[in-house]
Amino acid sequence: MPIGDLSTLLVWGAVTAYAIALVAYSTALARVADASARTQRRPVAVGAGAAEITTAESTIAAPGRAAGIARSTATLATALLLCGVVLRGVAAGRWPTANMYEFTIVGILVAAVVFLAVRRTRMLPFVGVLVTGIAVLSLVVALNSFYLRADAVQPALQSYWLVIHVSIAIAATGIFTVAFATSVLQVLQDSRESGRSRLDRPWRVGDELRRSLRRWRITGPSWLWLRTVPSAVRLEALSFRLNAIAFVLWTLTLIGGAIWAEQAWGRYWGWDPKEVATFVAWVVYAAYLHARTTRGWQGRRAAYLVYVGYAVVIANFTVVNLFVNGKHSYSGI
Repeated sequence: MPIGDLSTLLVWGAVTAYAIALVAYSTALARVADASARTQRRPVAVGAGAAEITTAESTIAAPGRAAGIARSTATLATALLLCGVVLRGVAAGRWPTANMYEFTIVGILVAAVVFLAVRRTRMLPFVGVLVTGIAVLSLVVALNSFYLRADAVQPALQSYWLVIHVSIAIAATGIFTVAFATSVLQVLQDSRESGRSRLDRPWRVGDELRRSLRRWRITGPSWLWLRTVPSAVRLEALSFRLNAIAFVLWTLTLIGGAIWAEQAWGRYWGWDPKEVATFVAWVVYAAYLHARTTRGWQGRRAAYLVYVGYAVVIANFTVVNLFVNGKHSYSGI
């Protein structure tokens, strides 16, 4: 079997393993919620009577079997994806970051490695659901829509800047992905801690529908698993650290791209769509870091800036590459 085909087979194997991890993380999340609901209030004998006490957060543990399967399959998937990336580079005879397919598989690899590192400190099944879900979706799209056979690149990309500039951009995107997932969990946790629930407001529809949906509000029993994850403040701190690291890498992406553009096209900046979108993402994340460190923006407002920044990053990779013509149109589609 050709090395390039073996690489593709390994990526498909990674997709399968990530899909199993997604199901396992979802199962772990559901069982944590169920265990939290059962043990939230339980009778305890006090003298001759009985009283109800609220179970402390520390007594609710994630189910071992589902969590173990999730950890094992996510690690296996990451190992398979790493092998697929390495063999892709061997088959092409170059650094495997020259097109959208390679950008996607390497970016997911970075996101998975970052998540596995973060997961060592705390079991976060919700973040696992988001990260593995993004991994499965991205890899399937890459294999079916972005795939190109491993081959040499066009002369414009035959530069050491392909390794430096694009690799840094991929690393930043992978870290931004995990930070985004953490910010989603942060907002959910903040909603529960602050008791926010849109279902507590008056509805124009019947009360029966409101009662049937009440259990799904953030403050309802279906979200009790949030008691098992870190506080919103700790999640925000984790998201901030990840975004700060990714922002430094994104800044180096801009600088490296400008230097490469001067060598290839004779100018540092030309208002190419890719350059503009990259700069817009940099501005959004710079505003987020500035607002949080100097303006006191915390909690939900800061998280919303993270959402905007990540949306710009994804649009930069998909919309700009696929639908906007420019000098960075390297996808080959």
